Amino acid sequence: MNSAKLQKAVIYARVSGTKQVREGDGLRSQEMRCREFASYKGYEVAEVFRDDASGGSTHRPAMTAMIQLLKKHRAHGWVVIIDDISRFARDVRGHWELRDLLRAAGGKLESPSIEFGEDSDSILVENLLASVSQHQRQKNAEQTTNRMRARAMGGYWVTRAPIGYRFERVSGHGKLLVRDEPLASIIADAMEGFASGRLQTMTEVKRFLESQPAYPRNQNHEVHIERVSEMFDRCVYAGHITYEDWGLRLIPGKHEPLISLQTWQTIQERRYGTPKVPARQDLSDDFPLRGFVTCAHCQEPLTACWSKGRSARYPYYLCDTRGCPDTRKSIRREKIEGEFETLLSSLKPTEGLFNLAFDIFRDQWNARLTSARTQGMSLEKEIKLVEKKIEQLLDRVVEASSESVIRAYEKRIQDMETQKAVMRDKLANCGKPLKGFNETYRTAFDFLANPCKLWHSPRIEDRRAVLKLVFAEKLPYARGEGYRTAQISMPFKLLGNAHGRKNEMVPRDGVEPPTLRFSVACSTN
Repeated sequence: MNSAKLQKAVIYARVSGTKQVREGDGLRSQEMRCREFASYKGYEVAEVFRDDASGGSTHRPAMTAMIQLLKKHRAHGWVVIIDDISRFARDVRGHWELRDLLRAAGGKLESPSIEFGEDSDSILVENLLASVSQHQRQKNAEQTTNRMRARAMGGYWVTRAPIGYRFERVSGHGKLLVRDEPLASIIADAMEGFASGRLQTMTEVKRFLESQPAYPRNQNHEVHIERVSEMFDRCVYAGHITYEDWGLRLIPGKHEPLISLQTWQTIQERRYGTPKVPARQDLSDDFPLRGFVTCAHCQEPLTACWSKGRSARYPYYLCDTRGCPDTRKSIRREKIEGEFETLLSSLKPTEGLFNLAFDIFRDQWNARLTSARTQGMSLEKEIKLVEKKIEQLLDRVVEASSESVIRAYEKRIQDMETQKAVMRDKLANCGKPLKGFNETYRTAFDFLANPCKLWHSPRIEDRRAVLKLVFAEKLPYARGEGYRTAQISMPFKLLGNAHGRKNEMVPRDGVEPPTLRFSVACSTN
């Protein structure tokens, strides 16, 4: 037979996702069967179209490209070969929509599995097969959802791994979320920082995440504030599973938490409680004291700027308040920041008081551990009391007829469920500190021993933290005179280094206890 007179045909093959393309051989097997059918019918295969999209959608790239090709050759009436009716569409409406598109484009549908016709019996069979295909798709979706929900009820995360975690096969668990470092530690630091108030606003959390080179950013090389909000919403970081659509909330998870459930609850209270003052937009590494040092005459915060000289630019702090005697009179950055470091260095505590404070904290730590082990029975009683209240509220929900009353009861039940989950989390960890004494207090005592060390950090967040932790109020500064009396925070007052008092010299090698110094050295090596 002359090849020019052969009937032209195209093959359409489809699988439900890219995973089947990578791991399966569905597209290839469909194509081979369709080519065999084309050879039997004497068709010449002009092109093969492959899709990896759900059959529930009629908008597929390969299908659209095939329709466009058929329209170009409408006059010749090309044949479209499919392996099975389920590869064409997975619901009745979508099937006939695509059939109409093919008919309008001049195509004729054929398959080795079914003979398509225009008589009533053929259309009935086609409708039945399309309906069966739709039922199979819906049934598979139901079974998949039910299995995922059942696994989630068992404490397993069943959707895409959140940032900071990755899936790993673990014996006895299957795929389990495990920490993905360094992202896990970055997220834990950000969430604990917000819960403690070290990071006051979500904008400060955003800046903190953007300062971490390993943390992913968007196309504009920034972390969007919505990503921060999503991170705070997810209780998966607190070791619990929530899928609101499935009616699952705060299910204890099998994975390792990054923070405690109590910390996560504190984050929610801070987010939806009293709004915090937005972080200053003009803070930078160039002027870490901007906004914290005030003019001694007008008590307004000093601003800062770069001044252009003949051959270079020079940094200055200055008062920008109208009517102030020192308005627009600049102060060299090295002078004001140098005097600040001198002030900060003078706040080093004496060795005797520091060691005494260390011993007091250690005694308190041991006392709390002893007390925590006896709190289990009290927590169990509180949990039973909350459960009883929940049962009473559920009875009221059943009896209530007003929608507003029902919603109010449901809100109270949800709050109590959260309260119960927090108490269960406390009960599970009662008497089990997450970290040892040295590891827990190492950073705090290292800072108290020498606040200048953190001030020399390259991160602006650390230097701003020094200002908040060391001083109870903003620092007044008089041009030509220096800093006025500083109001220091309570820890440094208690450690006895107030102005005008004679203090012991701080040893060159520091005042940390030997065990503390050893742990610090280990952590930095």
